This record gives sequence, C-alpha cells and structure tokens, in this order.
Amino acid sequence: MPEAGSAQVEPRLVERPGAVLPGWVAVLAGLAALAACAVVAWWSGAVPEGLLGLLGLPVRPYRGLAFGPALLLAVGVLLVLFAFGGLTRSRVGTAWVLTLFGEYRGTVRRTGLVWVSPLLLRRRLDVRMRHWRSEPVAAVDAGGTGLRVVVLVVWRIRDTVRAAFAVADHETYLREQVEAALARVLSRRPVDAPRSGGGEAPTLRDADAVGEALTRTLSAACAPVGIEVFSAQPVHIEYAPEIAAAMRRRRIAAIEADQRDAVLSGVVDAVDDVVHRLTARGLVELDDYDRKALVKDLTVAFCAGRGGPVEGA
Repeated sequence: MPEAGSAQVEPRLVERPGAVLPGWVAVLAGLAALAACAVVAWWSGAVPEGLLGLLGLPVRPYRGLAFGPALLLAVGVLLVLFAFGGLTRSRVGTAWVLTLFGEYRGTVRRTGLVWVSPLLLRRRLDVRMRHWRSEPVAAVDAGGTGLRVVVLVVWRIRDTVRAAFAVADHETYLREQVEAALARVLSRRPVDAPRSGGGEAPTLRDADAVGEALTRTLSAACAPVGIEVFSAQPVHIEYAPEIAAAMRRRRIAAIEADQRDAVLSGVVDAVDDVVHRLTARGLVELDDYDRKALVKDLTVAFCAGRGGPVEGA
C-alpha cells in the first residue's frame, strides 16, 4: 500500500517493447528498392546516355513514363525514404520512447543500428545509473533548529513511459521530492542528543539511520513516476548560518559543563575514599567538626590539583 502523500499516476502507463527491426534489414530493403527504381528508370529510357555508357548498359529509347512504370517508381522512392528514414543508432544506456499522434507506442531499449518507423515521434531518455549532489537545502530538526543539508542521490529511470508522461520533468520532480523527503525525515530527530534524559537518543548524527529513512521515503515518492532510487545519503549537515555561532557557543558551554561535572564527581569520590581509609584504619579520630574541616581541605586540594599542574611536581 503506498505511503500517505505518494504520487498516484495512470495505471495504464506501463512500459512495453516498441516495434523495431534490426538496422541491416532496413538497409537491405532500401538498397533493394533503390535497385528496383534504377531498373524501372533504365527500362523506361529515363537514364541519361552518359551514365549508361559509364555503366556499360545498352541505351533504351525514352518514350515517356507510362502509368505502370511511374507508379512503380513512386512506390520505390517511398520505400527508399521509408527504409533509410527510419534508421537510427541507439546507444548503450539510452532508450527511445515512441509516440504516434500523442499515443504511446512502446519503448526501444535495443542498442546498435535499428529501424523505427519514421512516422513515430522519438524521445530519448537516459536510463543509466546517475548520481546527483544537491545544493545546501534548508531544513529543521525535531526541535526546530535551522539546518543546511547536502544530500547525494543515486538513481535511474526504471519505467520510461512513466518518467516521460507521468510528470512534466522527471529530474525536476526528483529534486523537489528530495526537499520534501528531507523535511519529513530530519524533522523527526534532533540534530544532537539532549544532555538530560539518559539513554542513546536517535539523532541526525547517525548517518546510516538517517540515510536509510531518507532512501525509503524518497523511493516511495519516486517509484510511481518510474524513477528508482538506490541511495539517498546526507553528506553534510550543519547549522544554518544565522544560528551557527550561537549553537557553537552552546555546544562549547555544554562540553565545559560536562567536564566540570566529571571533575566534581571525581573529587567527591577521592575525598570520600581518603576519609574512609583514615577513619577505618584508626589513623585519626574525627568528630563532626573535624570531619567537615578535613573534607573541605581535601576538596580544595583535589580541585586545585585537577585544575592545573601542581608546582614542584
């Protein structure tokens, strides 16, 4: 079942093989028609004597073209034009979408010299695997923080008829869907984990998880129009320029706060261990006043030692 918001297209738009012949068949048919026209023209005496002399053919008197030879010549000329006019070269990685009076007539994926009816209109599409690196796209995270994101998309055209007729421009459609997918995926996670709350909260720093969600969302949106998305990975996520400096100061303050908490926890543990050992071994006897004074002195000493190098060490 398609996801909410995915595109819906005409179900009859399905790619099917178009009518095509090998190119050598058309070449042989065109040469045969051309030879038949030459024979009819010689038999009617319409070939100049100078050309007949060069070819070593006998001269025939010209008495005008009767209805029969004229009809044969007309048919032969039409066959020559039809045979050689439909020749085209199809390269690897391209496909021809054929239409007749606006109606889809099939897709040609054969390579090399092929013959396609000259009455059909041809639209060439690139069906190779391609990659597209976006410009910085504006987005916000789950907390509303402004971001700039660059994404790399690997894609190809899977269904030529839908890529050609389901949308006005499939490349523009892909770019717009990338922006929509970024807005949906990035708004579900914060760019950084909160300091409180515990646990490993999912953030936008998890490139694998974000890329997987982005690929899945973009594939669902592009599949109905014949585009197959292999990968959509964010290659660069940064804060928006207008808040980048403030967020940088905020992160530095958070790091310093974490360091202070870690230092304080270490000092408290060390003081508790020293006091416990002194009293447990009977080295000192402390009342409440003395204990508080010792704890204060040890705390000051440990904090000074951790805050910088001790002189004479």
